[in-house]
Amino acid sequence: MKTFDLLVLVIYLVVVVGLGIWLAKRSKTTDGFMSAGGALPGWAVGLSIFGTFVSSISFLANPGKAFDANWNPFVFGLSLPIAAWIATRYFVPFFRKKGEVSAYTHLENRFGPWARVYAVICYLLTQMGRVGTILYLVALALHPLTGWSVVTIIIVTGVLVTIYTLIGGIEAVIWTDVVQSIVLTLGIFLCLGVIFFGMPEGPGQVFTIAAESDKFSLGSYGVSLSEPTFWVILIFGLFINLQNFGIDQSYVQRYATAKSEDAAKKSVWLGALLYVPISALLFLIGTGLFAFYQAQPDLLPDTIEKGDRVFPHFIAAELPTGITGLLIAAVLAAAMSSVDSSLNGSATLIWCDLVKRFRKEPASEETGMKVLHGATIAFGIVGTCAALAMIRVESALDAWWKISSIFSGGILGLFLLGLIVKKAHNVAAVTGVTVGVLIIFWLTAAGQGWLPESLKPALHGNLTIVVGTLSIFLVGLLVSQLTSKSRA
Repeated sequence: MKTFDLLVLVIYLVVVVGLGIWLAKRSKTTDGFMSAGGALPGWAVGLSIFGTFVSSISFLANPGKAFDANWNPFVFGLSLPIAAWIATRYFVPFFRKKGEVSAYTHLENRFGPWARVYAVICYLLTQMGRVGTILYLVALALHPLTGWSVVTIIIVTGVLVTIYTLIGGIEAVIWTDVVQSIVLTLGIFLCLGVIFFGMPEGPGQVFTIAAESDKFSLGSYGVSLSEPTFWVILIFGLFINLQNFGIDQSYVQRYATAKSEDAAKKSVWLGALLYVPISALLFLIGTGLFAFYQAQPDLLPDTIEKGDRVFPHFIAAELPTGITGLLIAAVLAAAMSSVDSSLNGSATLIWCDLVKRFRKEPASEETGMKVLHGATIAFGIVGTCAALAMIRVESALDAWWKISSIFSGGILGLFLLGLIVKKAHNVAAVTGVTVGVLIIFWLTAAGQGWLPESLKPALHGNLTIVVGTLSIFLVGLLVSQLTSKSRA
């Protein structure tokens, strides 16, 4: 890395860590650490939600998918406005009325302690995979620039993010996300400018080459459920985004930080509506890189085989001095704005839903802060180890989608059962979750090739969360109806 690029990167890191330290005095209580006293403006919370959506999974994996194939994964983002409308109409008022910082307290109120613990475990497993994917993709981007090994970069980045999240709590998470959202958006526009004006025949050549190779395709519009068609990805995106807004602690916790219910609703709309066009620009980067290297094939080494590695190579080899440093800062911004959310959210649940909930004696503020700090460090270590395990995957985006489908455990179905079916009771919930988890294990085993062909369903792996959610909800609904009739 050239001196000026390194200077840009160092300045960015100093600003982010410095902001976390400056806000540290406001996170010395458990309430300040977890919810910032519920006093933050909606626009800041919205930018934080946007930054969490983007992450380095989108920032690096989306261009990689567009480079390798087409815009089919972009359909995922098209479901966001629908999910945002449902969230602002039902989820945000529900959680604001409850007044709990944990997303899962109400599950215990509806179905008992087991439901709360089940949801917490599913969330922690999901976030472990998410943090691992994010840190891995950051390491891919930094490796060609620094010359450090991917393993070293994963460890260093994991330690850095853990430290600044530990210092500043949720308020530092949100305000640093604001800075990071601006940096990564600026980086996207600068990168697109370099790609388009670096084409031998001008910017129009990008669209000519891309159109010839059908790079703008959103996928097949067929009705097959065994392929990633437009409809499969749209349904998958809707369920994942409903899960994000409805039961993901990283998002629900932000509702509690907003100064009012209206501010919380505006934050959801801002985050969702910003993500859709920015996501499109990220796919345009991947398409642009395909055209860039088709027109100038000698610029792409034969050793780069994965689409995930093309964008980092472009950053290292083609960007002017200064912009390279800014793009690396943008990659780090995308990573930090998601990892810090996962770490803070996981620590909050470990304290609220496990330690504090099952502790026999009331806990002091000092004990609470020790647990929150210790959990942040522990989860930072676990997430870093998960990143090391991601090194040999074929596509980071595909791997993350599979992880999120499996580890989510269909808890969206349990949440919807409790929210919609007023007659649902503990037996119905237990039966629904049992059937749903068994179906998820079956679909997972089939996707991994552990079952004979005769037992494999004709379903794409992304539909695991859809089937799991519907199984829990519908089985729970059926049991509730049958038991109510028998009692009558």
